[in-house]
Amino acid sequence: METVEKELQKESMSWFKRIKEGITTSTREKKETPEGLWYKCPKCKKITTTQDHSKNAYVCENCGYHERIGSQQYFELLFDEGQYLELFENIESADPLNFEDTKKYVDRLKEAKEKTNLKDAIRVGFGKVNGHDLVIAAMDFDFIGGSMGSVVGEKIARAIDFCIKTKSPLMIISKSGGARMMEAPFSLMQMAKTSAKLYQLAQHKIPYISLLTDPTTGGVTASFAMLGDLNIAEPGALIGFAGPRVVKETIGKDLPKGFQTSEFVLEHGFLDKIIPRTELKEKLSQILTFFKN
Repeated sequence: METVEKELQKESMSWFKRIKEGITTSTREKKETPEGLWYKCPKCKKITTTQDHSKNAYVCENCGYHERIGSQQYFELLFDEGQYLELFENIESADPLNFEDTKKYVDRLKEAKEKTNLKDAIRVGFGKVNGHDLVIAAMDFDFIGGSMGSVVGEKIARAIDFCIKTKSPLMIISKSGGARMMEAPFSLMQMAKTSAKLYQLAQHKIPYISLLTDPTTGGVTASFAMLGDLNIAEPGALIGFAGPRVVKETIGKDLPKGFQTSEFVLEHGFLDKIIPRTELKEKLSQILTFFKN
């Protein structure tokens, strides 16, 4: 009897060991979840697949939070079948002042180009939006904070000349921290330059639509971003000239909650309309039809 019990006990232990060996995975063999499969909304914390998030124009389906996107994503969203001709793509910034703070400006430019695979903080594309010709100049915040230097001003100026030549409407998508101070007066001059070129566009009665996205601040707000025949914005975008702290210190008063959001700016008459990104192409098509008629 004792022999039988020992055999059963031995078999039981053997079975336990086999199961244990079967479910144990070495650290080297463990499969990690690939990065980039999931998107977690920074506002409502809801998790969705990256694929579904991109299909919804990078807008959270739960709370409507608009993730910052770059020129490439806007071109793909707005141009028919994502097809467009990039204009003036080889213009690059120089360093006229041999500027250096914590690092040389030429080194900052080199790092930004390597990091973003962009030449500067704006790209210009020409294509069709639901059959309508349109030139889109879209800023990229990832390139030195979307700062406005000589290249940004020059590309906008050349885009306007192209619009006049081809009689095509212009749309500028602003996303910027303001003037690029590493270029000092050369940067500030772009405010006057772009404003003067937009006046020429208006003289030819060619429509200009300004889309303000998060954030649109500084010299960009003080020039071309607010000069559209229509000034539109994405929901929740930060729009202003100086930052909240600077404004508060200047006027010596507490500021209203959300006073620099696109909703507050619309309420106080500085915007014509707020358009969610998921509706942007359709609304833009309607606007272009209206101008054409």
